[in-house]
This record gives sequence, structure tokens and C-alpha cells, in this order.
Amino acid sequence: MSYDFITTEKHGHILKVTMNRPDVYNAVHADMHHEMAACWDDFAADRDLWVAVLTGAGDKAFSAGNDLKATATGGNARGMPDSGFAGLSSRFDLEKPIIAAVNGFAMGGGFETALSCDILIASENAKFALPEVKVGFFAAASGVQRLSRYIGRLAAQEMMFTGRTIMADEALAMGCVNQVVPHGDLMDVAMAKAEELCTVSPSAVKATKRVLNEMAKADGMAASIGFSREVIADLSKTEDFKEGVQAFVEKRKPEWVNK
Repeated sequence: MSYDFITTEKHGHILKVTMNRPDVYNAVHADMHHEMAACWDDFAADRDLWVAVLTGAGDKAFSAGNDLKATATGGNARGMPDSGFAGLSSRFDLEKPIIAAVNGFAMGGGFETALSCDILIASENAKFALPEVKVGFFAAASGVQRLSRYIGRLAAQEMMFTGRTIMADEALAMGCVNQVVPHGDLMDVAMAKAEELCTVSPSAVKATKRVLNEMAKADGMAASIGFSREVIADLSKTEDFKEGVQAFVEKRKPEWVNK
């Protein structure tokens, strides 16, 4: 299947998926969300594909997250697929592992997309943040839920309330990536990890992830992500939300009114 906003390559049992909008730092708009959702559906259905590696086009960005310019101009009117941001953040039925090869900055929904993968391998150049509060949003695409589970609530709250950026070494120390490698080695390391996963029983890996998916649902993650969608819908009606998006597009400092 051909795509407009991503590219795919098959390497034996491995599917390499590249978010391919380098002109906007691989930011994701509605059509790309749906395209990625379809890609993961196809991945799930293909018995010859056991592992996926997800990365971003270019050397600067894994993904800048939500395409705010598309939001400001109505380009996201199609909305989000049921499986969530990048077709992943609300998906709890995919039983095959995905490795995130974070080749540059992963901001907002880009970070949430990486957190929705199973193994995170970061370039030494990678940067991470959930900066949505700076533009009138919050990390509604599972960032609140996943980051607080991975690094602990106190550390996650500080990141989410301030929107600050962390470098790859701090991300590793905090526990939100598995490994940091030299930038030039990233894809080799990620593909090697995928090959390692292909040496074990794919049925056993699927069974393991099936239990992990049920654990996430049992501890309320799926329901909480659904609640985040309700809250972001309410937030979108506020003046601060509109001001944040407009200020971003106009490249100026927002003037918040707290309503």
C-alpha cells in the first residue's frame, strides 16, 4: 500500500515506518493520523511481519507532534482515528512490538507517539518535551498517562506543567527511553534490536503484549485517555486555547486570560 505522509519498507519480518513530512518536522495532521492508523492495521494483519521500527524523516525531528497550523486553518477537521494520535496512542489491541528510533526532537504528540511504542532507542541528539501547555493544550494523547507511569508522577507533573525540554541523557536517567546511541548508529541499533526480537517466538511476544495491553486497560489507562479527549474538547472552547494556537501561528508570545 502506498502512503502520502509516511513511507514503509519491509526487511524480512521487520516493517520500517518513517513519518515523512520533514518540511514541518514530521508534524502530524488529521490525514496523517488516519494514514498511520491504516498502516498499523495492515501491520497487525500481516502474519509475516513480527516487529516494526518507527522513525522520522530527516536528521532534526522524530516528530514535532500536532500540526498546529493545520489546527488553526481547519485542516484537522477530519479528527482523530479511534486508535488515537499517529494511530497508536489509544490502541490497545496491537500485539506486535514497535521500536521507536527517535532521531531528533520528539515534542508533544511526537513524544506521546514514541511513548506509545514498546521500546525507545534515542539518538544522542534527541530531545523530548510535552510543551502543550505553552500553546493552550495539554498532553491529551496519552502523555499524561504514559509519562507518569514510566518516570513517576512527581517528575512527570513537573515536565507537563512547565513544558520543559529534556535531552537524551536526562531522558535515559529518568527512565523514559531504553537506550541512547550515537546519532549515526541509531537505525543500525534499532534494526539490530528488531532482529533480536525476531529470534524469539513471535507467538510468545504477542501473548506477552496481550497481557500488557490488558494490564493497561485494567489499571484505567484506556479509560483515562478517553477522558483526556473529553477534557481537550472542553479546553478547545476556551479563549486561551484559541489564543495559544493563534499565537503559535503568528510566532508571538500568547496573552493568556485564564478563561
